[in-house]
Amino acid sequence: MLAPSSAVNPATSTTPVLKAVLWDMDGTLVDTEPYWIAAEIALVTAHGGYWNEDMAHTLVGNALGDSAKILQGAGVKLSVREIIDHLSAEVVACIRREIPWRPGARELLSDLHGRGVRCALVTMSERALATEVVNSLEAEYFEFLVTGDEVTNGKPHPEPYLTAIELLRENDPAITAAHCAALEDSVPGVASAVASGVATIAIPNAVELAEDARWTTWETLAGKTGDDVTDVIAAHSRSAGAAL
Repeated sequence: MLAPSSAVNPATSTTPVLKAVLWDMDGTLVDTEPYWIAAEIALVTAHGGYWNEDMAHTLVGNALGDSAKILQGAGVKLSVREIIDHLSAEVVACIRREIPWRPGARELLSDLHGRGVRCALVTMSERALATEVVNSLEAEYFEFLVTGDEVTNGKPHPEPYLTAIELLRENDPAITAAHCAALEDSVPGVASAVASGVATIAIPNAVELAEDARWTTWETLAGKTGDDVTDVIAAHSRSAGAAL
């Protein structure tokens, strides 16, 4: 298992520089949760089972393999791999018709890119779907992708975010979790980011997220800039120092 990156030294008064922002995809960068929910309901119904939006909301942010097993329990008579492939294909078909960008997401990406802040996508969707979304952006904002089919443990485990930090360190060995912020919309996603040690910003979308001192909650990304993310990094650094 990857070890968490070192935290900022509380003995120094220097706030860590924001070097990277790690983005969740579904529900954070793009509002694809309705596509997933519709695909789940159609699939379970086709197999004679029952599934509704409230039930689908319990899967938001989960690793796809975990969600597939739950859908098997709801009556879907397919293998885990077949369920993942079917749902992913349905969502890909939807985004090829229309990509529902979350308010302010592309603007924040552009602002961070202009400031030289590195961005990576950390998603439980698989690479084929994530690539469709990333390739639809106006520029190559994302340095790399960490996708659900490329990690052993999906969210809420910290592995996806720890993997992203290790990849960032390949070009900047000095980077730590203290230099990074994560943007997330789901309970598993927020848990994953917090456990990795990065400053975590929760932007609730399909599901509610409780207020908690371990993360910062924004109602929207609209109007947010790199300065706002830097403020979160600073607050996270002060909190981490006070806890030591």
